[in-house]
Amino acid sequence: MQVIADLHLHSKYSRATSPHSDMGGLAEWARIKGVGLLGTGDFTHPKWLKELRQGLTPSGEGLFEHQGINFMLTAEVSNIFEIEGQERTKKVHTVLFAPSFEVVEQINDELKSYGNLAEDGRPTLMMDVAELLDIVEGVSKEIMFVPAHLWTPWFGLFGSKSGFNSMEEAFGKKASHIKAVETGLSSDPEMNWMLPSLDNISLISNSDAHSPQKLAREANVFELQEVNYKSVVDAIVTREGFVKTYEFYPDEGKYHWDGHRKCGVWMDPVEARKLGNRCPKCGKPLTVGVMHRVVDLANREQGYKPKGAVPFTSLVPLTTVIAAVRGRGEQTKGVREEYFKLINYFGTEFRVLEAPKEELRLAADKVLADAIVNAREGKVHWRPGYDGVFGELSFSKIEQPAYSAKGQKSLMDF
Repeated sequence: MQVIADLHLHSKYSRATSPHSDMGGLAEWARIKGVGLLGTGDFTHPKWLKELRQGLTPSGEGLFEHQGINFMLTAEVSNIFEIEGQERTKKVHTVLFAPSFEVVEQINDELKSYGNLAEDGRPTLMMDVAELLDIVEGVSKEIMFVPAHLWTPWFGLFGSKSGFNSMEEAFGKKASHIKAVETGLSSDPEMNWMLPSLDNISLISNSDAHSPQKLAREANVFELQEVNYKSVVDAIVTREGFVKTYEFYPDEGKYHWDGHRKCGVWMDPVEARKLGNRCPKCGKPLTVGVMHRVVDLANREQGYKPKGAVPFTSLVPLTTVIAAVRGRGEQTKGVREEYFKLINYFGTEFRVLEAPKEELRLAADKVLADAIVNAREGKVHWRPGYDGVFGELSFSKIEQPAYSAKGQKSLMDF
């Protein structure tokens, strides 16, 4: 049985999250997108946990069902801590998968002394991320511990602002206990394959959605004999039955290039290094992006694919394609109408995005049908995302500022 899974998202109890991110809203948009398995998100939050207990029914060992969609118990937590001898405070986000409500209750009981779990769906814990690993392993060996959006500058384990340079630096002798990491929106597997240290760690991709409409902008595809908690975790760890991931183009992610949002400045690593990683307008430090950080830590050329690596498919969300073609905002009435016209015709968003050109032309005009095909074939142009600003899609050349490198480059050019 093939299942598309999005395992990292947030409920209405997380900051800056849609009030529609309740079980009903999440289940509805999972059907629209074509997702069969969702993470619950936020199981550390007492109100959300109560709603999950009331609204979910067991559907398989370690999985639960609501309105026809399977859910896995998941949560993201934020660790803030200092390490003796290091100047920078560390800030690291981690996603936890749990096999049962009983295990969740034990996790929450352990974590409540490190932070206020009721304050935010993604709680802030004043503890070392290595200590977090020790605690969850002490609760249950079945818990999966996944460093979230690995490269994000501010909260990724390898982030430029507050992260580490290796798993060993973060977890010491327990580095081998990390079986999977989340690539995040601003990197794709090919970028991560440039680090031999990640060869034995599976790469998963999830939406980190803060509204139901953003579900499955990244996702995982599994082929499983039975869909349950253990089969999903085993597929991630062993890669047997792990078919592929769906990925953002990294350029679209909001931390792909270096930049300074307040000044509207973005640039590739070459230009940033020439300027001492400082903004050419105000002189303040740039936010060093994911591409820059990957190149700093990589010791393998781009294009290498490790043995046993899970393949991936790069896609652009359907509303983003429609908006770019029509020159309108993604939330405008016209874009929404075209979106649901295609959903009604094909059944789900993933079916639209992967439909043959001939079928797309039966449901949409030639311009839009060709744009959907061009987007999945990489025949697009981007103003790369930077410093919290998502990348801008265009089907024609985008003019770059004087301080930005011209043209597409390989990572090894940096």
